[in-house]
Amino acid sequence: MDGAIFPLMAQPTPLLEIHRAHGAELVETNGWILPAHFGATAKEYDAVRSAVGLLDMCDYATLHITGPDRVSYLQGMVSNDVKKLSPGSGVYAAVLDVNGKILADLRVLCAEDSFILLVWEPLKDKVIAQLNRYLVADEVEIRDEAAGHGMISIQGPHALLLLSAIAPRQDPPVHMHSHSLLRVGDNVVRAVRATHTGEEGFDLLVETENLAPVVEELDRAGAALSLRWAGLQAQEILRVEAGIPRYGVDMDEENLLLETGLDQAVSFQKGCYIGQEVIERVRSRGHVNRKLAGIVLGGKSPAHRGDKITSDGKEIGKITSSVFSPRLRHAIALGYAHRDYLQPGMSVFIERNGAQVAGTISALPFIYATSP
Repeated sequence: MDGAIFPLMAQPTPLLEIHRAHGAELVETNGWILPAHFGATAKEYDAVRSAVGLLDMCDYATLHITGPDRVSYLQGMVSNDVKKLSPGSGVYAAVLDVNGKILADLRVLCAEDSFILLVWEPLKDKVIAQLNRYLVADEVEIRDEAAGHGMISIQGPHALLLLSAIAPRQDPPVHMHSHSLLRVGDNVVRAVRATHTGEEGFDLLVETENLAPVVEELDRAGAALSLRWAGLQAQEILRVEAGIPRYGVDMDEENLLLETGLDQAVSFQKGCYIGQEVIERVRSRGHVNRKLAGIVLGGKSPAHRGDKITSDGKEIGKITSSVFSPRLRHAIALGYAHRDYLQPGMSVFIERNGAQVAGTISALPFIYATSP
């Protein structure tokens, strides 16, 4: 059982006791107490890549946008097109400032009479403040329902099999960010098609009081599918291999959205929204000056965040994330590089304290899903 002492202000996951029962090593990160690992990071990684893993994502918040003006209002506040959504569909999007810089990334789910925003909890207050700032005469209500809900995720090539086992004879969401209400035992959960690892996956939004029984159903059905909990350490390896940037690590308020490579978060056809002028100016120019790239390092030791990326003795960028990839058997990294050095196969160096490690620019993702 984990005996660590955490800051009094840290928010424990509502699944804390379940994690302790599974032998989790707990860690405080960004104000939350979550499982770092369950004693075997390599096996947790393998479960997601070859079978199915269970992730605690209770550090995500849910905001509900209701009211007769919700469509036109939200259309002007996020980077993607929410007007085209119908109930059961969703999109990935970003909230930008007037300079096109990223305040937060989030998912927008369209329900019958509301939008549900899924946002990393440390960004929640910033998102609410930005939304309220431009809420003037619109008939819109913004409701924070984070306290009453938690989120877990099943990821891996057997994720659909597991979801079908706990919610038999029901239709799972098919398209990315689509969602549906499913009955799991005596409980109703909202299942959202999502990947945080590059593998097939589903996020399950559950009322907090029902989290434990839903996890029990997953454990029961998952026994035949080699289900394992996957902690933060395994999740980080999987995320970087999948080339998925994380807010606060690979992007923040200093980044233009198009620098991150998250073009799927942008609609170039929709009307005006906060930050659109800058996005459109970059698009018409045809390029950004730097962009997030993948780098395969010449060795097994990961780089450090902030390490310089150089070419011919000239600094061309910096590392943002780096891990050892079990699949590639090399260290890999994400980092911003100047637009002249983004071609896959180009040779670069990673420099720290005068020492250099050779690297090669790679296309993202590093690893493609093993599932269809």
